[in-house]
Amino acid sequence: MKRGWLALALAGALGAQTPGPMRDAGAANLPGQRVGPDDLLAVSVYGAPELTRTVRVSGEGSIRLPLLTERIPAAGKLPSEIEEAIARLLVKEGILVQPVVMVTVAEYASRPVSVAGAVKRPLTFQAAGRVTLLDALARAEGLTETAGPELLVTTPGRGGEKPLTRRVLLRDLMDTSDPAVNITLEGGEEIRVPEARKVFVTGNVKKPGAFPVREGNELTVLKALALAEGLAPFPQKHAYVYRRDEKAGGVREIQVPLRDIMNRKAVDFALEPEDTLYIPEASGRKTASAVTEKIVGFGVATASGVLIWRR
Repeated sequence: MKRGWLALALAGALGAQTPGPMRDAGAANLPGQRVGPDDLLAVSVYGAPELTRTVRVSGEGSIRLPLLTERIPAAGKLPSEIEEAIARLLVKEGILVQPVVMVTVAEYASRPVSVAGAVKRPLTFQAAGRVTLLDALARAEGLTETAGPELLVTTPGRGGEKPLTRRVLLRDLMDTSDPAVNITLEGGEEIRVPEARKVFVTGNVKKPGAFPVREGNELTVLKALALAEGLAPFPQKHAYVYRRDEKAGGVREIQVPLRDIMNRKAVDFALEPEDTLYIPEASGRKTASAVTEKIVGFGVATASGVLIWRR
């Protein structure tokens, strides 16, 4: 019973000797992960209010406290290890005999994770606590409609190694709980969600545009025309697909029997990502139609005039 009262009294004494900023830092205590440069630490030393404060880890990875002549290494250490280092130094320099030290993390700044690309809210946040790849996408409020079938995760090089970029299929990430896919982020990662590759439809269609190619959903000429809301009047009987030629360089033109495909007399032509489907307009048919419309319109107007004249 006496020990319980003693613990309460000690906690009260620590709270009474803790300045306002220190109390704020303690209230925002974050998970005790390894500390890095620019992280903000809350240091509390019982019986030494002049040492109780928040300090930021320097770019070199150390902290300084008043009355202590030596710098205290902090980068790469757990808060408990920093507590031990401070206590040893206080004894070594003859400031306290049996110091009681508490170190907590008030703010992480060394564990940034960035999410960019085809997400609803690109952002950068600190990986405090356990954060997975799915957690990061949830913080970015999910994917946009233009997101492609995979994402790229670039992890920083550790120990002088080069950064490593890994491709993760969204299908595998969403459908499995395998930790090898839903990786844990430790800070420093860059997550990019590329937009889906597209097929471009232009020319004599009702709604020209760029249409994403989804995984497992091959686009053909007929499907592309459906996305473009069909043909406009007076299309030619042939269409043209413009495709990049990686070997020869430049663009290759492929003639497609549009009319035969529409009439089911030819196999539907498969399109590849980044193809451009062009539907030319039959200008001769359009001109003939315009002339016919004028003749019919003139005849109707003349007939109406005759009827009026007879009255």
